[in-house]
Amino acid sequence: MRAMTASPPSPAATPSPVCVVNCVAYARDGSRRDIPLEAISDVLAVDDGSFVWVGLYEPAESVLDQLQEEFALHDLAVEDAQNAHQRPKIEAYGPSLFVAVHTAQVVDERIVFGETHAFLGARYLVTVRHGASLSYASVRARVEREPELLAMGPAHALYAVMDFIVDNYQPIVAQFQQSLETLEQDVFADDYRRETIVRLYELKRELARLQLAVAPMQDVVGQLARSHEGLVPNEVRPYFRDVHDHVLRVNDASDTLREMLTAALSVNLSLVTLAQGEVVKRLAGWAALLAAPTLIASWYGMNFRFMPELDGRYAYPVLIGVVAVVCIALYRYLRKVRWL
Repeated sequence: MRAMTASPPSPAATPSPVCVVNCVAYARDGSRRDIPLEAISDVLAVDDGSFVWVGLYEPAESVLDQLQEEFALHDLAVEDAQNAHQRPKIEAYGPSLFVAVHTAQVVDERIVFGETHAFLGARYLVTVRHGASLSYASVRARVEREPELLAMGPAHALYAVMDFIVDNYQPIVAQFQQSLETLEQDVFADDYRRETIVRLYELKRELARLQLAVAPMQDVVGQLARSHEGLVPNEVRPYFRDVHDHVLRVNDASDTLREMLTAALSVNLSLVTLAQGEVVKRLAGWAALLAAPTLIASWYGMNFRFMPELDGRYAYPVLIGVVAVVCIALYRYLRKVRWL
């Protein structure tokens, strides 16, 4: 049996392509050594409890073809990994699993989505990142600090990646919740602002897109916590159950925020309608107030010879007084019914 402490590859070995972020072999005791892609099959040929973790970012087709040859990956899984437009899912291809999940980041108050695809085998893990996705260097470093957990194999490394992805959802939901609280103050402001409606709609749209990424992930993590016994050891399942719990919390929180945003939109539109109704009531009140003198003046503007008070000495002042009394009475009545 060949030991994991074998000499490192010679300097003449072909350097890894730029898209290959890491290609590392981990021994059972947690020690690591970098290896070139062409040495993967040699490492896997030695049954010493080690496993290989390859990290890629937007890999070229030739690199995926090489990994397919090294790990004996299924054609359909490799094709899916090459095309970064997959729904969150988990597929079993013989002795390996293909997992696709969506990653998310907030850029200029908008959620930018990426994808991470993972190939999980008994002794290997391949992670493929596309689009907006944080580096998994911190995940790898955290796993390497705990050799006893690293000894659980590639399934635990996949758990660490999934946990990192889900944990990045939570600050997004928290940020959107703060934005909603700010917008709620604008909703109940005295003045109507169109920007409030636009921002509420944008937040609701972004949360709907987030749920499209989070909701299917519940099934993905749930399967990893319950099934695939040959690839996910029993000691790793509690970790995936913890991730599943986090996914449920994020999904419930985003769903609640969507309902609150819907309510905020409805309340805003109701307040705008109410304000418009108040304006219409006031305009109608002033129109009624002006209608009385207009009606009386229109009578005396007619070309009739015999009209009341037409020839009286005090007819004009009396008419002005009548108009004033009518207007004052109307004004007091409209104020009483709150139309002015």
